[in-house]
Amino acid sequence: MQIYAIESDEKLVAAARRRIGKTGLYGTRIVVHRADPDSSHFPKQFANLVVSENSLTAVVDSPRKNELRRLQRPYGGKTCIGRPGEMTVDVRGELEGAGSWTHQNADPANTICSTDRLVKGPLEMFWFRDVDFELPNRHGQAPAPLFHRGVMIVGGVDGLCALDAYNGRTLWTFELKDNLRDYDGIHHDVGVGETGSNFCIGDDSVFVRSGDHCIRIELTTGKQLAEYKTPVSDDAKNRDWGYLAYSDQTVFGTVANERHKVSPRYRLSKLSTESVSLFAVDIKTGKIKWQYRPKHSIRNNTLAIGRGHVFLIDRPLVGADHITNPRRDGKHQPVLKPEEQPAGVLVALDVATGKLRWKRSDDIFGTQLAVSEQHGVVLMNYQAVRHRFFKLPSEIGSRIAAVDAATGKRLWNAKADYKTRPLINDNVVYAQGGAWDLKSGKPMPFELNRSYGCGQISASANLMLFRSGTLGYLDLSRKAGTENYGGIRTSCWINAIPAGGLVLVPDGSTKCRCSYQMQAWFALRERE
Repeated sequence: MQIYAIESDEKLVAAARRRIGKTGLYGTRIVVHRADPDSSHFPKQFANLVVSENSLTAVVDSPRKNELRRLQRPYGGKTCIGRPGEMTVDVRGELEGAGSWTHQNADPANTICSTDRLVKGPLEMFWFRDVDFELPNRHGQAPAPLFHRGVMIVGGVDGLCALDAYNGRTLWTFELKDNLRDYDGIHHDVGVGETGSNFCIGDDSVFVRSGDHCIRIELTTGKQLAEYKTPVSDDAKNRDWGYLAYSDQTVFGTVANERHKVSPRYRLSKLSTESVSLFAVDIKTGKIKWQYRPKHSIRNNTLAIGRGHVFLIDRPLVGADHITNPRRDGKHQPVLKPEEQPAGVLVALDVATGKLRWKRSDDIFGTQLAVSEQHGVVLMNYQAVRHRFFKLPSEIGSRIAAVDAATGKRLWNAKADYKTRPLINDNVVYAQGGAWDLKSGKPMPFELNRSYGCGQISASANLMLFRSGTLGYLDLSRKAGTENYGGIRTSCWINAIPAGGLVLVPDGSTKCRCSYQMQAWFALRERE
C-alpha cells in the first residue's frame, strides 16, 4: 500500500512524515509531495481515499473540494472531510459514459465493442506496474482481460488476478492450478478465438470454468461464493465445461466434446471448440433451469446471447478441422471448399426457458454469430485471421450476412474479404477489410492502415485497438488515422481493452524474445 501526502509548508511536511511513519503499517510506502493542495498535479480519478487535514479546523473552500473530487476514484473512491465527530464521507459512484468488458468478446452478444464513450485519443500513460503474475505465452492466444465496476480481471497460467483499474493496485489473486496451461506455449495453434474464454464477469461476480465445474468468485474480494457442475453423470464420456457466459442472474454453459480436438497447423491442441449440449444455471439456487441438445453439434463460437434469445448454429462436425488429419504438419493444411462445408441450422432459444423460438436452415454458412441488442440484428460470419495458415479449414471466409433477431428472416448477404472478426459498433459492422451498415449490408467508407502483427481488433464507441507493430489505435472521433503508443508489444489476440474510460493492457509480450522496451501492465487514457 502507498500513502501520498500533499503539504505546502516545510514544517507540515516534516510533521506528516512523523505522523505517518509512526503508524507502523506493514508494507506501507510513504510518499510526501510538496504542492498546492488546490492543484496537486496528480492524475485524476486515481485515489481510493482522499482526506484533508485542514478540514479538521477550517471550512474547505470550493477549489479544494473540486481538487478532492478530481482525485477521487470512480466506483467506490472516498473523500473524508470535516471536524472530528462531524466528518462527511462521500463515495463516488460509477463513471457516467464508461463501459464494461465482461466477456471475451466484450459481452455475451459477441459485439467486440464496449459501450464506453469516454476513452479517445491521443493516448497518454495513466499508470504502470511490474509484471508479477505469470501469464500464458502470447502465441497461445489466451483470454482477454475483463473490466467491470472499476475492477480489471486477468487470467494467468495458474489462476486469476484482480486489479484496481484506476491505479493498478492488486486487489486479490485466486489460485487455480493449470488455469490456462493449455494456452501456454502453443505457437499460433488453437486459441481463445476458437475456444472462447474460460472466465467472464456477471454483476458482482467472476465465473471461471475448470474441468467439469464452474467457480463463482466475488468480484471485489476474490472470495469463492459457489460452485456449479455440468449436468452429466460422473461416468459420462463428455463431462467438462465448455462455453461460458453470464446474463440476467444466469450462467450459461456447454458440455464440451472431448474427442473433437481441432488445429489449423499442428497436432498439439488439448482444447475443445465444439459441445454436445447447452444448459442454463440459476446462480442463486444452483439449479439447472433448462438444457438443449443439438441434432449434431454446437460450435462454441456461434453461441451469442441478446434480445431475450440464445442464438447458435447446429452443424455436423467438420472432419477436416480435426487434429488427426494427415496433412496437418505445420506447413500445410486441408483446403475446404464452400460446397464441402456441412449445412447448418440457425437456432434461437428463449433465454429464460430454453424453448425453441425459431430456426432457419436456408444457407446457414457461418461459424460465428454476434447480436446487436440495440438494433435486433444477428450477424453471421466466419472466423478471420491475418495469416492464412492460422485458421481452420472450415473457416472459409469471404461472406458475411445478417438476419432479423426476432424472426430469423435474412436481411442481407454480402461477399466480403475481411481479416479480423467483424465487430458491431452501434449500426455499423467494422473489420479489417471493410465496414457495412448493420441493417442493410451497404458498404460504408472505412480505412484501417495497420502494420505487421496478428490479433483481433477490440473497440469502444470511439476507439479501436489492435497490434500494429506496437499498440495501434484508431480514434473514430478524430481524423488522425492510425496512431501508435510505441515501445509496447500487444499479444496475438486481444489483451488491450477500451473500458471504464481507459485502455487497459496487461503485458502482451509474455515469454517473447522481441526487443520491446516496455514490458509492464499499464493503463492509458485520453491526454489531458
